[in-house]
Formats: sequence, C-alpha cells, structure tokens
Amino acid sequence: MIHWNPHVYKALSPYYMFKFLKKTKKGGWMSLGGILLCITGSEAMFADLGHFSYAAIQTAFTFLVYPALILAYMGQAAYLSQHHHTSYHISFYVSVPESVRWPVLVIAILASVVGSQAIISGTFSIINQSQSLSCFPRVKVIHTSDKIHGQIYIPEINWVLMILCITVTIGFRDTKHMGNASGLAVMTVMLVTTCLMSLVIILCWNKPPAVALSFLLFFGSIELLYFSASLTKFTEGAWLPILLALFLMTIMFVWHYATIKKYEFDLHNKVSLEWLLALGPSLGVARVPGIGLVFTDLTSGIPANFSRFVTNLPAYHRILVFVCVKSVPVPFVPPAERYLVGRVGPAAHRSYRCIVRYGYRDVHQDIDSFETELVARLADFIRYDWHRSQHTSPYAEDDASHSNESSSERRLAVIGTVTFSGTPGYGIEESVEPASVSIGFSTVESVTDVIEMQAVGAGAVERRVRFAIDDDDSESDGQTKMYVQLEEELRDLMTAQEAGTAFILGHTHVEAKQGSSILKRLAINFGYNFLRRNCRGPDVALKVPPISLLEVGMVYVV
Repeated sequence: MIHWNPHVYKALSPYYMFKFLKKTKKGGWMSLGGILLCITGSEAMFADLGHFSYAAIQTAFTFLVYPALILAYMGQAAYLSQHHHTSYHISFYVSVPESVRWPVLVIAILASVVGSQAIISGTFSIINQSQSLSCFPRVKVIHTSDKIHGQIYIPEINWVLMILCITVTIGFRDTKHMGNASGLAVMTVMLVTTCLMSLVIILCWNKPPAVALSFLLFFGSIELLYFSASLTKFTEGAWLPILLALFLMTIMFVWHYATIKKYEFDLHNKVSLEWLLALGPSLGVARVPGIGLVFTDLTSGIPANFSRFVTNLPAYHRILVFVCVKSVPVPFVPPAERYLVGRVGPAAHRSYRCIVRYGYRDVHQDIDSFETELVARLADFIRYDWHRSQHTSPYAEDDASHSNESSSERRLAVIGTVTFSGTPGYGIEESVEPASVSIGFSTVESVTDVIEMQAVGAGAVERRVRFAIDDDDSESDGQTKMYVQLEEELRDLMTAQEAGTAFILGHTHVEAKQGSSILKRLAINFGYNFLRRNCRGPDVALKVPPISLLEVGMVYVV
C-alpha cells in the first residue's frame, strides 16, 4: 500500500461503490458475482460455533479476520491502480512481492485447509442435529472429546465430502466455475439466514414486526443484489450447489415423511391395555424371568410389534418396560429431567412405561450405562409411587386400589432426584444438593398428565432412596402391608435385573398402500427402503448387544 498507492484507503467509502455501479450499470451488477468471492471463505469460521463460544468468534472476526481481509484487498487494489493498463492477467499472486510470494502461497494453502475443516465440522453438526430430529437417515456419530460435546466425527459424511471434492475438481477443472458455485452457495446461505433471523427477532426476542421488517429490508436488499448477480453465473458452475441442495432435500423429505407415516401407523394400530392385562396362563402365555425392554415411538398404548411378538412367542418377561426414546427440540435435557416413568396397569402386573428424552445435542448413553440408569430410575419411581400412595387419600390402601386404574395408563412422573417428606419406613441417604424440577416438553403430546416433583427448598436436605433393602431394619420397623408390597416389587426388579435384560425392537419394512400415487410409491417403496437398508439400524444406533436382541418383523402399509 505504501509503495504503490498510499491513498487507497479512501476506497473504504461506500461512495465509490455507488459511483462504480452508476458508471458500469449492467456490467457492474453482473461483476458483483465475482466480487462476492472476496468474502467467501471468511464465513467458514462461523461453522466453528460447535467448538468455540460466540464471544471468541466475534473477537477473532472483528480484530483479526476482518482487518486481514481489508488489508489484503487494499494492497491488491493499490497494485492494480498502477498496473491496470498491463495486458497480462492480474491475479492476487502477481500483486504479492516476489520475495514473499512462496511463503504467502504456503499460508494460503494452510488457510484453505483450516477453512475446509470448519466447513466439514459444520456439516457434521448439521447432520447430527437433523438425525436427532428424524430428518436424516441414521449415521455413525463419534464424539471425539469427553469435555466438549460439539466435537463430533461422522465417517460416512467425511467420505462423501471427500468424493464430492475430488469429483468437482476433476469435473470442473476451472477455478472460475468452482468460484461461481461457491459464491451462489454462500449467498443463498446468507439470504436464508437473514430471513430466518427476521423470524427470530419476532418469535424469540419478542420485538415489534417493524423491527424485523426493517432488518429484512436492509440486509435482504443488499443480499438480493448479490444473489441475483450470482444467478447469472448459473450455467457457469453455479448450478452445482442447487443440484446438491435438491438432492439432500429429497433425501431428508423422504426420510422424514416415511418416519411420520410409520408413527401414524403405530398410533392407529396400537393395542389396548385390556388386551395386555388379559394375557396370562389361561391363554397359554407365560411370564419368564428377566427384564424386557420394548422400544417404541409411542408415548401411550401398547405397540403393535409387542402384540405380534406375543402372538408368535407366547411368553414375555416378568418385568416389562415400554421404552420410548424421544429427541426434543432443545439442545440439552438436564439428566434429572431425562426420565418420565409410569405404570402400565396395576402394580402386580409389573409393567411400566419410560420416556427417555434427549436434546438434539445431547450425547446418548452406551447401552450398559443406559440399562443401569433405567433400572435405577424404575426403582426410584416404585418408591416414589408407593410413598405418594401412602400420603394421599384412599388412593392406594392396598394393591387392589391400584387395579382400579387398570383400564387406563397411570400418570407419568419425572424421575430425576426423588424427594420424600416425612420419615419413610425404609433406608434413605441424605445430600444437600437441590432436586431438579422438570418442565413439560411439547414433544410428548400423548402424555396428558405429567407429575412434576417438588423441588427441595434452598438449604434443605434432600433424601434419596438407596436401591438396597435391609431386611433386619424392615423387620424391626414393623412392616406394614404397603411396605411388604413395596419390598416385594423392588425384589422382583432386582431379581429380574440379575436374570438379564432383553431388548425387543421392531424390524420394519414399509410399503405404500395400493392406489398411492407413483411419486409416493417411488419415495416409500424404493427411496425410503433403500435408505433404511443402507443406514444404521436402531439396534446399532442404540448399541444393543446381539446376544440380548429380539427383533420382531413388521410390515408397515402407509
């Protein structure tokens, strides 16, 4: 800058931009698509939001990235102001002094590696969140850090990105076409982000619509100018991001549509509770030792795959738990609010329902810790349910009163840290940690009544029941009938855990019903089933050991 043109800093004034467009008219407008490439790449650092805080990225962009970009282009502009009459092609490296040209080239290559890594990390985060919301087929997600949950690695997506990069490079063989593709992609992202940001201003920040409209008009008009200029390069490489976006949207739409249809099929074909309670030796159905975890998407009712299981194999486990793993539209669910537990039928039936809630950025537990945690939460719920029965009206004087609700499912309780008042007749342990109170998530739409446990007051002592039962203490306390039933239910749970746990999952095949349109049949019969066969199954996603897995074949006609 000092050597070629010290006054180049005046070009920072917007006056020269308007003067340029006024003078060049259509040619200047079309050149905006190339000018856009000056900022592409700098936005890649915002893909690191999963790894760094907002403040860190804002500070780095304001005090390092932006000044570096401005100085680099001002230096190039200073050189061009004195050499614009030359006949040979002017590039960035021509403007770089000969003595530092090779070091600058090395830095540029390293910068492209850093930018690519940011884009790859951002892709991993988006795919992971889309998968959690049932908008993308299941893929393997590896968490590379024990401390930072945002650091993930998806091998399949990494390979796809590598193949796409090599294919585009070999196919285009021209940096101009690749630049046009990159420019349109970046500009589209900016325009979509601006539109979504205007919704955030209204819905999340509760600002007047006029503020959102002003934001949309100011930034949207500038971005639309660049976007329209980028569209003129559609046939010169800009078609690629549009094609890739349509391909990914098709995959996501087909997967999400079929997932919703499967859920509706389950909802309409669920079995009544009376059918479950009627199963017994009189019908040739036996109860075997152990815990049976029946995984389902339903939050109420008995899933059809369980009825099919009992029909083909007339036996089920002594402890039966219908498990529903839900991804809720929040980043994280506190561990104390993760489990919703309730009874299915009377206490003597030993059947329960458990809804496990994960945020889209939560790390799912491995199957061993999940099984242990689930049994512990069931034990907490059993104690809580009997303790509540003791301190409420004739709701549960004995086990017979529990059977009064056999015609409908019992209410669910948020089981995190259970709090008891009074002096129960069994062992407790004390801590000074406050209990957590759950909030209701709209995702659990079928649950009409969720019990929320009261939080322990500030400075109060929390009492948490231990899983072990001391026979001597219970005998010395003079057992009541209710306590005998509580102890018996806990013993059944412990005995079943020692006998082993079986994981019962549905092995599904989806077909479009007769009379469906050709588009629907293509999407369901070919598209969805192809994706399902080539993505990770639910047993792999849940990390279920094969020796404990029971799969039930189901055909869904949607």
